[in-house]
Amino acid sequence: MSWTTIADYMAAHGVELAGFLTTVVGIWLTTRRSMLCWPIVLAADLLYLVVFYRAQLLSDALLQVFFIAFTLYGWWHWWRGVREEGEVRVEPLALISLLIALVAGAIGSFILGEITRQLHAALPFLDAALASFSLVASWWQARKHTANWWLWIAVDTIYIGEYIYKDLWATALLYLVLVGLAVLGLRDWRRAAEATQTAGRTTLESGSPAI
Repeated sequence: MSWTTIADYMAAHGVELAGFLTTVVGIWLTTRRSMLCWPIVLAADLLYLVVFYRAQLLSDALLQVFFIAFTLYGWWHWWRGVREEGEVRVEPLALISLLIALVAGAIGSFILGEITRQLHAALPFLDAALASFSLVASWWQARKHTANWWLWIAVDTIYIGEYIYKDLWATALLYLVLVGLAVLGLRDWRRAAEATQTAGRTTLESGSPAI
C-alpha cells in the first residue's frame, strides 16, 4: 500500500476515523466512570452524525441527535451525583423499569422502521431496531445502570455485521472494539456496584446498636 493510497483514504474517511478515535476514548473513560467521558463522547456523536448521514443510514443519523441530547443529560446527571455523593455511583435497575425500557425499545423500532422505510433508507428495520435499543442503552448509561453494558454488547455485535455490509470497515472495527470495551465496562461497573453494596452493609452493621 502506497503513501498516496493511505493519504487518499485518510482524506475520504477522515471524519469516520476521527469518530473512531473519539468514541474509543470516550467509551473507555465511561468504563472508568470518569466525568471526562462526556465532552469526548459529545464530539464523537457529532462526528458520527456526519458519517451516517453521508452513508444514508438515516436511523443512525437520527440516533446521533438523540445521543447528543442523552450525552448532555448524562453529563449533567453524573455531575450532580458527584457533587452529592463524591463519586459516580452505579445505580440498580428496577425490574419494572427494565421491562418498560425494553417495550419502549421495541415500539420505537417499529415506528422508526416505518418512517425510514418511507424515506428509502438502507436496511430500515434492522437499522431502526439497533438505533432504538441503542437509545435504551444510552439512557441506562446516563442513569448509571450496569445493564447498559449487556445491551451494548448485544447491539454492537449486530452493528458489526451491518457496517461490514455497508462497507464502513473502520466503523465495523470500531464496534468490535466497543464490544470489548462493553465487556470491560460490565466487569468494572459490577465491581463498583458490589463495592458500594459492601460499604453500605458495613455502614449499617457498624451503626447498629449493641444488644
